[in-house]
Amino acid sequence: MISIDLNSLGELTLQVGNGSNDFRMSRGSFNYRQKIHQKYKLVKTSVESLGEKTVITFKEPKEKSTIIAEICTLENGMKKLAILGDTDKFNRYWITFKSNADEYIYGCGETYSKFNLKGEKIRIFVAEHQNANRIGKKIIKEIFFGKHPDKTLPFEKYESYYVQPTLVSSDRYFIHADVNAYAEFDFKKKDEITLYTQEAPVVYFCAAPDFPSLSGKLAELLGHQRILPDWVYEGAILAVQEGTERIDEKIKRVEDKGGKVCGIWSQDWCGCRRTGFGYQVMWNWQWDRELYHNLDDKIKVWKKKGIRFLGYINPFIAIEGELYKTAQKEGYCVKDKEGKDYLVTITTFPAAMVDFTNPKAYEWYKSLIKENMIGLGMGGWMADFGEYLPTDCVLYSGEDPEKLHNRWPAIWAKMNKEAIEECGAEKEVFFFTRAGYTGTIVSSAMMWTGDQHVDWSVDDGLPSVIPATLSLAMSGYGLTHSDVGGYTTIMHMTRSKELLMRWEEMNVFSPLFRSHEGNQPSRNVQFDDDDELLEQLSKMSTLHEKLSFYLKECVKENAEKALPVMRPLFYHYDEKDAYTEKTEYLLGRDILVAPVLKENADSREVYLPDDNWVHLFTKQEYRGGKYQVKAMIGEPPVFIRKQAEDFERISAVTDF
Repeated sequence: MISIDLNSLGELTLQVGNGSNDFRMSRGSFNYRQKIHQKYKLVKTSVESLGEKTVITFKEPKEKSTIIAEICTLENGMKKLAILGDTDKFNRYWITFKSNADEYIYGCGETYSKFNLKGEKIRIFVAEHQNANRIGKKIIKEIFFGKHPDKTLPFEKYESYYVQPTLVSSDRYFIHADVNAYAEFDFKKKDEITLYTQEAPVVYFCAAPDFPSLSGKLAELLGHQRILPDWVYEGAILAVQEGTERIDEKIKRVEDKGGKVCGIWSQDWCGCRRTGFGYQVMWNWQWDRELYHNLDDKIKVWKKKGIRFLGYINPFIAIEGELYKTAQKEGYCVKDKEGKDYLVTITTFPAAMVDFTNPKAYEWYKSLIKENMIGLGMGGWMADFGEYLPTDCVLYSGEDPEKLHNRWPAIWAKMNKEAIEECGAEKEVFFFTRAGYTGTIVSSAMMWTGDQHVDWSVDDGLPSVIPATLSLAMSGYGLTHSDVGGYTTIMHMTRSKELLMRWEEMNVFSPLFRSHEGNQPSRNVQFDDDDELLEQLSKMSTLHEKLSFYLKECVKENAEKALPVMRPLFYHYDEKDAYTEKTEYLLGRDILVAPVLKENADSREVYLPDDNWVHLFTKQEYRGGKYQVKAMIGEPPVFIRKQAEDFERISAVTDF
């Protein structure tokens, strides 16, 4: 059943008004308030059908204004709704559509503690996901009252690195709003969907008979991602910091245990700073020759062994560094109201932000990527941040920062993509981002799900990775991974050995297997702390390499057909439980992954859709249903569809 009849959108209702915003940013989190000065419910005066076009006329009697909702059918069958008329008189729009009370809603970018969004209101405004005040209060409560990993904050308190005004319904349709300013999707009423925007929107609607077809239609609108370099599948990308000697030591320890290493990720390639938050990068995007002596030569040596070197960059510049002197002299930074460089505090220190609306600044920053990173021989990097554009800054272009804020991460991703293309390095080099909006899909090579806590919490720890990944998949972004072991350590929080091994088990079954030391490495278990951990890494990295044939095909399908690599179960199984499952996922069409997400667990309940399944490790056969499945460390509940074309080859990946 299609709950929104795309041929009868004339039933929509429309309200307009005017208001003003008050944004208060603190470390990338935005405390938002607004005042609605006027709000008018428009009167529908006519509905005209003009061939493939429907024109709905609305009147606001007091203001004597006319607003027109023009709905046309595009060549690909998609419906396009444009709001026209006296739109210059208003900066608030509420468009309400009738919907199915029993449908489920997904998407809207990246959501963590929930996957089905029915009953919620979603804020479409890019921000730092982990608000410092919220985290602090949560941790203090844990100290006094104990840990409750399943306890979450009210959903409306969350922000997200990646938001997008795109929803997908279980009834196999999508709605996408072409807007840049602050917006909301309101799903609180069971039989209505309300889109709230602060500019006259253009809205696209499309239905399809199945989810693969629907993903293809969404990609026609939002674009496709490209494939990844072949080398990324050949084992683990290991996070190693603090110098070239330490890298060689770590590589040797892993290889001596038979592990497969395809990359080394050193985020402090440009230097480090030690703060109250932990071990952090010095944001001066030049090779730190003292910390990483002979790095240029070592990169060549490692590459001959099949190991690429990866780095880190973001849109900020350390005010202590040499690059800031250039940016300050040339006027390349975002300004405040007084014309000074706008310094933004991130964790514990201030930094300047480069103004990408200044063409010279944009090209200068791109040249840093081309010369200092690709030119050095890097195989990839983390392109961090993108969420922090202040709404009260002054931009070179004169554009309103409130309307450019959401687009900023897409502009940042575009710069990174262009740098790789202009160097002719698409087959060898890639980058991954954490922030996004409409436009990110066509530029960013891959997402990672952000700075998860090094714990088991549903809203920010290991379990949050799966709903975040699946919501991105339903938003049209099908290529994601996470930091193995998480990142954020605050106060009493530390990464356990068990957590690290369980996270490794999960990330094997994703396109990229990449570790992270965390913001406080010395307080967290690392992959080589003892023989058991090294043996686990050896097993998991080898398994990832053996799955490379399957992962490459999944990534190719994503690039060509927009089929997400990690998919919700309902993508291929029209079953009630499939629509609410957020702790399992399909890796491609033929592998079902049910990671262990609870501490001290040696089994978990697994829901298998109606099909024939074979446990990857035990080879036991299952039919559809719910089972309590044994799950010792090293053998997570992973199942192969018995009818898979490559069943024998997939089944053999554990034969080592």
